[in-house]
Amino acid sequence: MKISEIKERKVIYRPTPDFDRYGKRIYHAYEYYLPYNPGFKGNETIRLFAKWIDMAIFAIIFFYLFNKNPVEAVLLSIPCVIVSGAITEYYYGTTLGKKIFRIRVIDDEGNNPSLFTSLKRNFLCLANFYPVFSEYTSKTVAMGWRRGPQVNFSMNLNNKICTTYIVKESRMEEIRSLLDSEQPENKKQIES
Repeated sequence: MKISEIKERKVIYRPTPDFDRYGKRIYHAYEYYLPYNPGFKGNETIRLFAKWIDMAIFAIIFFYLFNKNPVEAVLLSIPCVIVSGAITEYYYGTTLGKKIFRIRVIDDEGNNPSLFTSLKRNFLCLANFYPVFSEYTSKTVAMGWRRGPQVNFSMNLNNKICTTYIVKESRMEEIRSLLDSEQPENKKQIES
């Protein structure tokens, strides 16, 4: 079984126009099996910081050992991060930056990605740094409603193309147990 084939059971209660003899509304329960998402909320920011940590290590090496100026050091660190990230994800499922945040990369079978897949997803990370600007609105007690610009980085393009997932290391046991189990069919109605 593959992660993309795993379904998660959700029960949704929908009200009916009928009431029971005590005046309480009668609900129908609908059971759905939705696609399982092994990722976690907010992983884009964590992945961005992990990539910066990996780049900072190579930039420091180029700056201090090879006496490059800071701009050259950062530019030279980009291909090094792509190649080293592909190799370490292939062998260990993680890079140094990802290891600090306790996240790892897995393929659709729950294993470390292949070297080609890992190289492709690390090369596609350059497209992930395209910022998406949006506007946020928040309410504060002192100032009322405030609006301002918000920058989001879309860090999911490489995972969608390569069919890989960024997961927390603590969820690996749960994912492996779900990969070993059988999955039921979709949408059944339960009377309640």
